[in-house]
Amino acid sequence: MIRLAAEPFEPGAELARFCAGRTETGAVASFVGIARAEGGQATALELQAYPGFTEIEIGRMADAATQRFCLADVLIVHRHGAIAPGEPIVMVACASAHRREAFQACDYLMDYLKSRAPFWKKELGPDGARWVEPTARDLEDIARWD
Repeated sequence: MIRLAAEPFEPGAELARFCAGRTETGAVASFVGIARAEGGQATALELQAYPGFTEIEIGRMADAATQRFCLADVLIVHRHGAIAPGEPIVMVACASAHRREAFQACDYLMDYLKSRAPFWKKELGPDGARWVEPTARDLEDIARWD
């Protein structure tokens, strides 16, 4: 399931729902990304997305991860709009028969979301706004899956 959320979400509740009723899943790995204050330099992170298009593109990558890592299920919840420091930005959960595949798929999907997903990120702070691009490390991380 892929969901874009304009409002804050509760990762614990999301994970509990995702895990409920799984009798044949041996592993669920999850990751939650949280907005940082950057030492007071960021008062908010603003993410822009194109509803419909963004979900479809993320869904394509989730389908690729499902095939590549033999996943039973994937959950991606991603915020858009204004996000305050301390609020979750993204949650990825991957269910599989074994832990290694769940961990790898979670890592793979986060690398994609961080560097290639169709979001436009702007950091707001006391000195104004600045667009945020993937870092060199983000690009290195995604390149290892190619």
